[in-house]
Amino acid sequence: MPAHQSRSRTRDRNNVLNRPEFISLNQPLARSSSRRHSAQAGQFKQPQSQQEPQQQPQQQQNGNTRDRKDSAQQQPEEDCMQLNPSFKGIAYNSLLAIDICMSKRMGVCAYKTSSWGSVRSMVTLLAMTGHGVVWIGVTLICLTRSSTLAGQEVLVNLLLALILDIMTVAGVQKLMKRKGPLEVSPGFLDYVSMDMYAFPAAHASRATMVSKFLLNHLVLAVPLRILLVLWAFLMGISRILQGRHHITDVMCGFALGFLHYKLVEMVWLSSNTCQTLISIWTFSWTPFFI
Repeated sequence: MPAHQSRSRTRDRNNVLNRPEFISLNQPLARSSSRRHSAQAGQFKQPQSQQEPQQQPQQQQNGNTRDRKDSAQQQPEEDCMQLNPSFKGIAYNSLLAIDICMSKRMGVCAYKTSSWGSVRSMVTLLAMTGHGVVWIGVTLICLTRSSTLAGQEVLVNLLLALILDIMTVAGVQKLMKRKGPLEVSPGFLDYVSMDMYAFPAAHASRATMVSKFLLNHLVLAVPLRILLVLWAFLMGISRILQGRHHITDVMCGFALGFLHYKLVEMVWLSSNTCQTLISIWTFSWTPFFI
């Protein structure tokens, strides 16, 4: 056989092996490259109008996966779902759920159609005895009728304690803005005394402060002392029965009222200071010129 014929046959065989369908026979490739070449080989057989609809969904899927990865990297840890929450978070959420559930069940006097709706008027009357407006009005009346220096000293300090309690509780309520367990609208006296939110319970705080104050500065018989303590306790319970406060709101109200009493005892105003305040309030300037 002539040499030029053998060379031409070898050249033709190499050209055949270089065709797309025989690339895998010519040299071994990785799986990814073989798939890619097979896809390219299949594309040669498909018309251009059929290639574009298949490429568009793949491009959209790739774009969606890239966007998801970028968003997952950019999101802070707080926005991501925590599969392993801390023990403190679990305990806090559990106690909060128990508090809400028990408070809703105890709100048996919230409406007239409630299970204890027949005693709703009595509970409301008991709650009115703990309003800040009522206590300030009674204290002012007693102060105007008091004729002793010791009585005026106690009443002035009690008046300042009531103002401190109202302002502090209203500020904390505005800060926390926690609503009650049941949707009970506040009354007129609640709006006047700025008692529109649940945490802390203003009635419980005021009842604790007033009862502790009176027990320490008034000489009362044992039955009256017991009734005063019982009144403070029932004041907090009545607000839960009305659906206005949670159990934790009342407990924090008791603690806050005790702190108010301690603060008033620390900054107790003397008799001379009380007389000066009374003179300024009544516009009686005669003591300053005598």
